[in-house]
Amino acid sequence: MFNPFNRIPEGPTRTATQAVSVVFLMGGLAWASVPFYDWFCRVTGFGGATNVVSTGSDVILDQTITVRFDSSTARDMPWTFEPVQREMEVRIGETALAFYEATNPTDQPIAGAASYNVAPYEAGAFFDKIDCFCFEQQVLQPGETINMPVTFFVDPAIVDDREGQYVHTITLGYTFHRNDLPEEIEQAALGADEQAALDIGTTPDLN
Repeated sequence: MFNPFNRIPEGPTRTATQAVSVVFLMGGLAWASVPFYDWFCRVTGFGGATNVVSTGSDVILDQTITVRFDSSTARDMPWTFEPVQREMEVRIGETALAFYEATNPTDQPIAGAASYNVAPYEAGAFFDKIDCFCFEQQVLQPGETINMPVTFFVDPAIVDDREGQYVHTITLGYTFHRNDLPEEIEQAALGADEQAALDIGTTPDLN
């Protein structure tokens, strides 16, 4: 018997369904595996993924562009995390240095890794990172605060791109996700907790 509810939607409805499916899929990937999510973004360009380069640009233009900085944390990440500067104006092709600050307000060491994206989407291909805290996992000790750098430039090719030439503001955003602690740090933390428990239970010798 024919069931109309089994039909695959056509036209705009089908496109909308596929788009929603991709959003949910990528949300699941980001939650499940930050490294895999970053790899997927770099390969496909999803989310305005940036480029990683080893050196700066040989060409620096007189034209400038505004770079804004955004931050957030995953629900299970107790750190406070925010950009040190909210925005900066840089010459296109000029190497720039920005900082983000993270604090671990808990009484336990916590590891985290940052996923990132660039908006608008078309700017991602022209946003080049030379160095970034997001390239590796970060571990903060209890009460520790650190400043984390990101070194970048905007590729001069953006001014010749059909869509990129109209971009005057780029937003760089990071989200910190909680990771499992490296084994050696976890063991050290457990040892410190055990020693603290023993110290509390020790009665001083009065003789």
